[in-house]
Amino acid sequence: MKIKERKRDGVVILEMSGKLMGGPDAGAIDEILKNLIHEGYKNVIVSMERVKWVNSTGLGILISGYTTLKKSGGELKLLKVSDRIENIFIVSKLFTVFDSYQDEDEAVQSFS
Repeated sequence: MKIKERKRDGVVILEMSGKLMGGPDAGAIDEILKNLIHEGYKNVIVSMERVKWVNSTGLGILISGYTTLKKSGGELKLLKVSDRIENIFIVSKLFTVFDSYQDEDEAVQSFS
């Protein structure tokens, strides 16, 4: 899993690529979010356009990030989730938890 971070209009966009399956990814994402909160960034979009697969541990990482940001008064939203991964969110009922967008402008504006 690779993570690229960029900021836009006060929102942090984490561009992920590869497979989100736990292991060192969990610690890396948790560390990134804690640093962002410390810097004053509480609204995060996770771009999943280049994520090829998510397993149950990967879903747990996203839920943990969502909870961490929520406790700090922020939000975690998803961007460009593939149909294949969206089906996992539907089966696991997590589509009711995460706001998901296909358009980056729309996702960024949803925080204001």
